[in-house]
Amino acid sequence: MPAGYRAQPGAATGTTWLLVRGPVFFPAMRARDLVSPPNLLSLSRVAFAVAFVGVREPQWRLGVLVAAMASDVLDGLVARLAHAETRFGALLDPIADRIFMLAAFLVVAWEGTLAWWMLALVLLRDGMVLVGWFTARSITWLRRIDFKARWPGKGVTALQFVTLLATLLAPRLVAGLSVACGVLATVATVDYTLMLWENRDGGPRDVARAAAAADDTGRAA
Repeated sequence: MPAGYRAQPGAATGTTWLLVRGPVFFPAMRARDLVSPPNLLSLSRVAFAVAFVGVREPQWRLGVLVAAMASDVLDGLVARLAHAETRFGALLDPIADRIFMLAAFLVVAWEGTLAWWMLALVLLRDGMVLVGWFTARSITWLRRIDFKARWPGKGVTALQFVTLLATLLAPRLVAGLSVACGVLATVATVDYTLMLWENRDGGPRDVARAAAAADDTGRAA
């Protein structure tokens, strides 16, 4: 094992260790997790991001965008139907979304279809989630909880896809959709912040669990 790296507990063999430098930030990943159908669908959005940047014709970009949207719907659906949901997959899905969105929006902003202030609004949630993610893992009294997609965040992702569609099909709607993304991003940021606060060490969730455990102990006695 390379110096400075360590394996996250819970893996069974050398092929299933997740190697990370410093603190463990990611869930343990088995080799077969990466090539499972749901995770391959998620990873396809990285390829779609490259394709979106590489093509210039609007009809081709529209096809790439629709394919990326379909993969975003199908990866979770396939994981649930095949009972193949994993912590790694739950983390990979939003990361793949962020890569595609960042690449696509930067391209349309560079080409002038999206003003830079609109870009800031559209990507506001992504920046705030990144800051929150590192904050939650840097402050000792915040619990290292799993970052999973939540409904306000899913709403922002859906609105981002709609905004990208508008840049290709209805540019006059882009400004309004960008503002809507910013508003919903604020809601999503508050939602994630409250989730972190409630799950902190000694927070409301811990108090409720301790009370429930004490109640169960009292009944057993």
